[in-house]
Amino acid sequence: MTTAQSHQSQLETCIQACLDCLRECENCATACLDSDMVQMMAQCIKLCRDCADTCDICARFMSRNSDLHGQLCSVCAEACDRCAAECEKHDHDHCKRCAQSCRRCAESCRQMATAMAA
Repeated sequence: MTTAQSHQSQLETCIQACLDCLRECENCATACLDSDMVQMMAQCIKLCRDCADTCDICARFMSRNSDLHGQLCSVCAEACDRCAAECEKHDHDHCKRCAQSCRRCAESCRQMATAMAA
């Protein structure tokens, strides 16, 4: 595999991780909004929405091979870490799925950011 093919593969993996995370964050925020404990879940909802939006823009910048996607991947990894940490505090299945997806996305984005900085 050439370096260009390896980068393209890493890019596609990271884009998919961002899209998967975006979906789980939106699902989690919606489930939290629909719960009887919506006030207690306010921070979770906020961080899920921040993470979803960050994943969205990150995937879009990677899709168009923007020169800024390395920096956005760093920001996305941070948003994912914060969301995962909050979701891990809750015992709901949607929060567990969201946290797992956030952890995968954060790792993929960190790898992409490191590759772009090299």
